[in-house]
Amino acid sequence: MSNSTHEKVVIIGAGAAGLTAAIYTARANLSPVILAGLQPGGQMTITTDVENYPGFADVIQGPWLMTEMQQQAENVGARVVYDIVTALDASIRPFRLTLDSGDEITADAVIVATGAQARWLGLESEQALNGRGVSACATCDGFFYKERDVAVIGGGNTAVEEALYLANICKSVTLIHRRDSLRAEQIMQDRLLRHDKIRVEWNRTVAEVLGDDSGVTGLRLASTAGEDDLDIAVQGMFVAIGHDPATAAFNGVLDLDDEGYILAETGGTRTSVDGVFAAGDCVDKIYRQAVTAAGMGCMAALDAERWLGEQA
Repeated sequence: MSNSTHEKVVIIGAGAAGLTAAIYTARANLSPVILAGLQPGGQMTITTDVENYPGFADVIQGPWLMTEMQQQAENVGARVVYDIVTALDASIRPFRLTLDSGDEITADAVIVATGAQARWLGLESEQALNGRGVSACATCDGFFYKERDVAVIGGGNTAVEEALYLANICKSVTLIHRRDSLRAEQIMQDRLLRHDKIRVEWNRTVAEVLGDDSGVTGLRLASTAGEDDLDIAVQGMFVAIGHDPATAAFNGVLDLDDEGYILAETGGTRTSVDGVFAAGDCVDKIYRQAVTAAGMGCMAALDAERWLGEQA
């Protein structure tokens, strides 16, 4: 039998943004409910060594950090519900959320923090070596490959940006692109092609990630132009073929951009629906860091608290 409950604040998502929003709204005595979704902890749960989250002198583990954040949120009064939002009705007040279990929750304010997922190549070897040389975030993991040879997969702005970033850290960077021209902005292409530490393998795709107990040791590249396979030696592979925001449940409810990211006010977290706020990687397609997601979660909580106060 389905249940129906009412909450002051419902937070959709339990990653860095959602859990930070929960900490702040709980401390404001708003008794938030966190709907944890498919991947409690978000992308940090598949991140091993974390060296760039402020406050920790030593390397920490992504799953541990998310567990600590959740415990902190619960300790100050947040409640976690392990369910998935399938629909949000924002045409009425209070807002109505339908859950996968069949339960319904009405809420005075909603904070969407559903995050985004990196697109992967879909190789078994890629999955097996994820976190041991395979990454989707150069800013997060590039430092671990200092003075090593790495590869970046992709041909758009993100791939070129990551290759240029890694060239400042790594011994060499090989950009692998399935076509004979890049999709990135011309000024970025020019910077990439001029860089003496970056080379491009045109018309190539990754057929297999090579590795052993130490992690990635190389890549086997297939040709899209009829040439033979090519093996290259690298210690890291950075997949930069895009991200998919987890916003399908909000299509037609909130304003989204052409890639599916939630549109929020510049410098804030208010969405196109008054009383619905958004934070983290479902909004941010540029920075995509745990610390920026947490910062946006704080902003969303403060925006929601202020907005609820105005409704009284």
